[in-house]
Amino acid sequence: MRITLLGTGTSSGVPLIGCECAVCQSVDYRDKRLRSSIHIAVDGRSFVVDTGPDFRQQVLRLRLKQLDAVLFTHEHKDHTAGLDEVRAYNFRSGQDMPIYARPTVLAQLKREFAYIFAEHKYPGVPHVRTTEITNEPFEVLGVPVMPIEVMHHKLPVYGFRIGDFTYLTDLNYIAEQELEKVYGTKVLVLDALQRQPHISHFTLDQAVALAQRIGAEKTYFTHISHKLGLHREVDAELPPTIRLGYDGLQINL
Repeated sequence: MRITLLGTGTSSGVPLIGCECAVCQSVDYRDKRLRSSIHIAVDGRSFVVDTGPDFRQQVLRLRLKQLDAVLFTHEHKDHTAGLDEVRAYNFRSGQDMPIYARPTVLAQLKREFAYIFAEHKYPGVPHVRTTEITNEPFEVLGVPVMPIEVMHHKLPVYGFRIGDFTYLTDLNYIAEQELEKVYGTKVLVLDALQRQPHISHFTLDQAVALAQRIGAEKTYFTHISHKLGLHREVDAELPPTIRLGYDGLQINL
């Protein structure tokens, strides 16, 4: 399995438009963060989790020629706005793109992208095939996936575990019964927004504490705000098994 962090930024990305802080002015490529998303290559299949506003840029940078399915964590625009770009993969494969999401997310997609789901489609629009998921194990084209329900303030969000890898973004709470699904993970990607308390995301300290409790061999933080600090400085503070993620990072399992 190979995991690529396509984006590790917040809903506004980093740099933030108009901001002149040290992070937003940094020339370190690790401080340039597109909206959070990942690519997973496993058993000959190619998946992405979330298609945010930067999806086109992300897959071009990765030179991703094959995409077999899309999984969605939740319905916020920074995780869904790029869905239209799957049309390129329709053209390449000649097939509908399978998308997997909870019913509320699919309902939101059908409102936001009504033309994709119209009975009479305009030529060239994306073609998708929807599958509703619940908080029960499911398969994506033969690959077993374990959903993990977390809370993003009051909004339920799904994380996903595939084999020894778990992805948990946009959360500030996880129930004990859901945490049980994560134990034993070798590689964890986890939300860590900033140092200050936030209504819907883990702080750096909260993320470190949870990562140490889970005890993965390696944890990478994602959904990082410019308020967290410079990559090189924050990364140097972290325990040896925990690192800041950055756009383009590839992890092999």
